[in-house]
Amino acid sequence: MRVYFDNAATTPLDPEVLKEMYKVMENHYGNPSSIHSHGREARTLIERSRKTIANLLHTSPAEIFFTSSGTEADNTAIRCSIADHKLTHAITSHIEHHAVLHTLEALEKSGVIKLSFVNIDSKGNVDYDHLETLLKDNERSLVSIMHANNEIGTLSDMSRIGDLCEAYNAIYHCDTVQTMGHYQHDLSKLKTHFLVCAGHKLHGPKGVGFLHINHKIKIKPFIYGGSQERNMRGGTENIYGIVGLAKALELAYAEMEQHQAHIQGLKSYMLGKLTHEIPGVAFNGETDADKSLYTVLNVAFPEMEMADMLLFNLDIAGISASGGSACSSGTDIGSHVLTAIGASSSRPSVRFSFSKYNTKEEVDFTVAKVKELCLVNV
Repeated sequence: MRVYFDNAATTPLDPEVLKEMYKVMENHYGNPSSIHSHGREARTLIERSRKTIANLLHTSPAEIFFTSSGTEADNTAIRCSIADHKLTHAITSHIEHHAVLHTLEALEKSGVIKLSFVNIDSKGNVDYDHLETLLKDNERSLVSIMHANNEIGTLSDMSRIGDLCEAYNAIYHCDTVQTMGHYQHDLSKLKTHFLVCAGHKLHGPKGVGFLHINHKIKIKPFIYGGSQERNMRGGTENIYGIVGLAKALELAYAEMEQHQAHIQGLKSYMLGKLTHEIPGVAFNGETDADKSLYTVLNVAFPEMEMADMLLFNLDIAGISASGGSACSSGTDIGSHVLTAIGASSSRPSVRFSFSKYNTKEEVDFTVAKVKELCLVNV
């Protein structure tokens, strides 16, 4: 058996998405910027996809801008809002994705901004009182806090952060790469200025994403070179990817309730089996269903010999997962997330992340293999 439990890294392409993309690849090869019929056909497909996404998110198509990835969307939101609104202060957390952390750290290093980090607890929860203090103490800030952490799954309260940002005239950027297509995002109610998606995290294609830009905020382009995306992003559009992304999000919304129940059931089942089968096992981040992303379970295994070989041995056993340990020194390349929440550097951690295609049989197989490895390495 070969098991894929690394869906937080990327997901398998849905066959229905592939069918939709293949039709476009075969029949619609015109440049969307061309004025002839082939170009107009391609443009129609892009705008239809934009409208599909906007309708699902309860926003205007004019607020959806297609990008090459979630990373590009994050960079666009952060760099352009800081530059165009002359911001000198930003707030984030130590457990953000590197697309956010490295971008903000580079801006601080170059002297553009002062960077503050909101406190988090041992499970990765944001200290909202501290966030309010940081907002009070600094004139208009950029707040960049993700909806769900990609390593440990802990959720932030987007509504609460949005209210705080509104109260203190801050700009709110939220990386929703891990939660888009897994939760309902009603942008008519959320107070985000920027929101991010990557297609390959929801059974869509790689190489495409989008940035939602609230109409209340204006920024200049991050990439120049053409008039695409209503003059907001130069470069010929990835029409196949855009159509695939829209189809993937459409399927995700249509099937969300049943998939959430299925995947949460797998996560709870695996958590229970690991607890029963492996003495001393623990879990990083929140595990309560209302506080944790239901697709992610981060497991801290007991100390063992050859701990750094655990992922490799899982792969040999037929299980694809990811993870690591907290940094034990300044020279270690470990998980910055596990280090930030104070996880033990001596315990190997593995992130198992689930999708609609996973089964209980795969969980049983994985737990049995993990138990064997733990016993061998005691």
